Amino acid sequence: MVSAMWGGTWDVRRFEEIDSTNAYLLRQARSGAPEGTVAVADHQSAGRGRMDRRWESPAGASLLASVLFRPDFDPSELHLCTVSVALAAAEACRRVAGVGAVVKWPNDLLVGEAKLAGVLAEAEFEPASCAVVVGLGLNVDWPGPPGVAGTCLNDLSSTPVDRDVLLVALLDALTGRRALLDTAPGRREVAAELRHRCATLGQRVRVELAAEAVVGVAVEVDDAGHLVVQTAAGPRTVSAGDVVHLRPG
Repeated sequence: MVSAMWGGTWDVRRFEEIDSTNAYLLRQARSGAPEGTVAVADHQSAGRGRMDRRWESPAGASLLASVLFRPDFDPSELHLCTVSVALAAAEACRRVAGVGAVVKWPNDLLVGEAKLAGVLAEAEFEPASCAVVVGLGLNVDWPGPPGVAGTCLNDLSSTPVDRDVLLVALLDALTGRRALLDTAPGRREVAAELRHRCATLGQRVRVELAAEAVVGVAVEVDDAGHLVVQTAAGPRTVSAGDVVHLRPG
């Protein structure tokens, strides 16, 4: 492991290989690691996506990073930590590669309908605090596993993308957004940016929840970053779920 401070805010810990950057930070959080701890790996042997799906990319082909947050606001708004990382990653792609990615609610970056990145958040509640670990897998030189309609920055950019430069741009973009999370107006600002950059709004969707599926048209992102779906029975607000964009009709 190699550790270095970045900008006085982020303690970046680098690994050639690790089981999972998210799992590492959750272990560190239980031992009292502070907010701003970042784990970055060339390769994950046990990387995961949403719904506990296995996610493993070739070594050095993706930006694999996780960030530890210790937020002090209502649990119903913790999703905005995930949103902040997704929006910062989209900004980093624009800055470094000239690629305009949008957010598929709640946790993917898309270019067109192709997946560029996934974001996975995991939270643990301790007696006196909350730890939220947000992990990012951003395809740099690999379009994703077979069977996934994916893309990567090096297929989209006119010049090769350096993962270290991309990481610096990500943390720069995340710094201001993290500060916004400390106030209610700031959190509304983050949700408003998500609303502006969300590819899911206006789409007919199916949201897979633990016990049911919600089908309808995504009509709004509320001030907590939750998705409002207009169903046949009326509007439903969902705070998390696996979203499929459906074809019209």
